[in-house]
Amino acid sequence: MKRIIKNAQLVNEGKIYSADVLIEGGRIAKIAKGLEEADAEVIDIEGKFLLPGLIDDQVHFREPGLTHKGCIYSEAKSAVAGGITSFMEMPNTVPQALTQELLEDKYQIGAKDSLANYSFFMGASNENIEEVLKTNPKNVPGVKIFMGSSTGNMLVNDEEVLDAIFEKCDMLIATHCEDEETIRANSARMKSEYGEDLPIRFHPIIRSAEACYKSSSLAVSLAKKHNTRLHILHISSAMETELFRNDIPLSEKRITAEACIHHLWFDESHYDDKGTLIKWNPAVKSAQDRAGVWKALLDDRIDIIATDHAPHTLEEKDNTYFKAPSGGPLVQHALVAMLEFYHQGKVSLEWIVNKMCHAPADCFQVKERGYIREGYHADLVVVDIDNPWEVTKDNILYQCGWSPFEGETFKSTITQTFVNGHLVYNNGEFDESERGMRLEFDR
Repeated sequence: MKRIIKNAQLVNEGKIYSADVLIEGGRIAKIAKGLEEADAEVIDIEGKFLLPGLIDDQVHFREPGLTHKGCIYSEAKSAVAGGITSFMEMPNTVPQALTQELLEDKYQIGAKDSLANYSFFMGASNENIEEVLKTNPKNVPGVKIFMGSSTGNMLVNDEEVLDAIFEKCDMLIATHCEDEETIRANSARMKSEYGEDLPIRFHPIIRSAEACYKSSSLAVSLAKKHNTRLHILHISSAMETELFRNDIPLSEKRITAEACIHHLWFDESHYDDKGTLIKWNPAVKSAQDRAGVWKALLDDRIDIIATDHAPHTLEEKDNTYFKAPSGGPLVQHALVAMLEFYHQGKVSLEWIVNKMCHAPADCFQVKERGYIREGYHADLVVVDIDNPWEVTKDNILYQCGWSPFEGETFKSTITQTFVNGHLVYNNGEFDESERGMRLEFDR
């Protein structure tokens, strides 16, 4: 099927310009003004912006094993409604993706159920280095190491194992960095004083900036020692930003970093209102930490923006501090949240596209995605930049049924999302007749 997206304002590769886009065979066939094709469906988006589909390098879609919270179908559906056309999902499911066979099981679910393009990280533990080293860099985004708390046995805290993985793994390693000993000591001290009624505002004291820096600096030192391709996820403290460079282009970096929506939007002043709904690991920290993460994003020490989408039920969240799980749903609202910063004059549309589309594609060497280019897969998002709407329970698509943004009015609306040329989301309606594709990597 041929489609022409007419009268688009393309936001791509540092420019905004007017053009039409011809889609044929699931790919971008031509970009030019005044395109005409007799047998093509025409979609006129005059007055709207056309962006590359977003690539989210860190989500937890909860399948298999935790599907009361969410599943690949429900959360991928929420993602495409938010303009995310490709995701990379984490291995801490049940069972954990610690063998090649268990990893492949997740790809089979993705092929069957995901409306977005999909990819799944291989998990590392203290015992599975042989399985880790079998991972194919051509069709798996990377190896995930939890250098801090995780479910089950995924905390990698054996120094010899860590060193061996960093030495022997010839593909990207992504890390969650929080020092477990520091967190346990802080937690014990606070629990002895407050018991189970510890106020949520102490979360960034327990999961402190110092805990993050100690772990992140260890990861960086190991990567430098072995020249490992390292990507540190969800940087949350100003202190950590000192670990990263901005004097070389992204294409030359061996060590890269990511910031997440919640660490850019919230700070510790929001705990009184939001409570455990904004309990994440790493923690939302001080206003100074939030400003430091922003500064590092703006000067390119931090390379990309992601979500760390991690749904839990409201029943699970409505608990005392130590019992309430960490994480929250974000994929449906990530782009519109970032567009608020555009409306505030903090960033440009081109900058948002770079951090959420181009840079993830470059960082992970995603094949033929992340840009609006002839020959690339037609992953595209249409944005009505001035069409306000309020987040309510009625329009939240996450299976868990809630959002930390509930009650927020966003100024911009995602009107259409194309995945591999297929119009999967169109003004609130879904066409689920096609599924996404497994991501491939140019490595």
